[in-house]
Amino acid sequence: MRTRRILGVAAAAALIAGLAACGTDAESEANGTGTPTTSEEQQPLVIYSGRNESLVGPLLEDLEAAVGVPVEIRYADTAELAAQLLEEGDRTPADLFFSQDAGALGALAKAGLLTELPQDVLELTGKEFRDAGGRWVSTSARARVLVYNDDAPEVAGVDSIDDLLDERYRGRIGYAPTNASWMSFVTALRVMRGEDGAEQWLTEFADLDPVGYEKNGVVLEAVNNGEVAVGLINHYYWFPMAAELGAENMNAKVHYLNSDDPGALINIAGAGVLAASDNVELANKAVAFLLSEQAQQYFVDSTAEFPVIDGVSSTVHDTGSLADIAGARLDLNDLDTLEETQALLEKVGLL
Repeated sequence: MRTRRILGVAAAAALIAGLAACGTDAESEANGTGTPTTSEEQQPLVIYSGRNESLVGPLLEDLEAAVGVPVEIRYADTAELAAQLLEEGDRTPADLFFSQDAGALGALAKAGLLTELPQDVLELTGKEFRDAGGRWVSTSARARVLVYNDDAPEVAGVDSIDDLLDERYRGRIGYAPTNASWMSFVTALRVMRGEDGAEQWLTEFADLDPVGYEKNGVVLEAVNNGEVAVGLINHYYWFPMAAELGAENMNAKVHYLNSDDPGALINIAGAGVLAASDNVELANKAVAFLLSEQAQQYFVDSTAEFPVIDGVSSTVHDTGSLADIAGARLDLNDLDTLEETQALLEKVGLL
């Protein structure tokens, strides 16, 4: 396997190791009478965000205004933050976990680290977009897709990841091996096909010498530049590039597998409130904000994701409706076995 522009594991580990040191109490401010406010009043809402600051930073600034207290945000990789939360347990300073995918939320729920959300918050979205136990909700949804170069082998008839296991794609498939979305895809592969079936597909995939990149966006660029013929990414990377460049000016096209296949996984970003939080009421208010029409409009317009409430559609991107995509849907809590996924990827030489 060739890999290019992969972030060092040591750098990621160093980032997470520094998380515990980067929180500070908000400074006291005087109220209208000149009396300092109490530490309880100034206690910030602490959010661990596995979503990138460049994607959700502006929205979380609006969230701060909505909850009415200072918000302290710690950005890092979703899997790394989930591991951090599992290590911290009831000692965590975090009140809210904003995850890039469902697997990390499922792992925390399974460990008993998330508290049940209020019914009025849960009912803001449909049952298909929330944990059956009420411990987390989706905040936006996305679909796994293929992106392909105009000069690439024809992909119109590709309806399954199995169709990619062909010599014509040798050395010409891009993917992001350390990205949470790839990990979720492989976990879905394990859930849907079993360990043996997943290992067989991954072994054949690895034998085709796929090209690893740091991020989904870099995979898309590589496809658009003709560096590789096909890429495995989430749909919402393609649409902002198309909005910027014009779809007619792009060499990369998007292709939905349109089948009940692991490569057509419908996954989510989501949020859960930590059971150890001293700010549960405010954290619940933050979750409700992420499900508000304002936040949902932000997701569909700024990140080109699918909404998880009714009545919202993008004014920027022609993504269509999630209901029209025949993607793979499964209990997203089942995507919580990240360690087993990593072990399998190491075994077949893809990590």
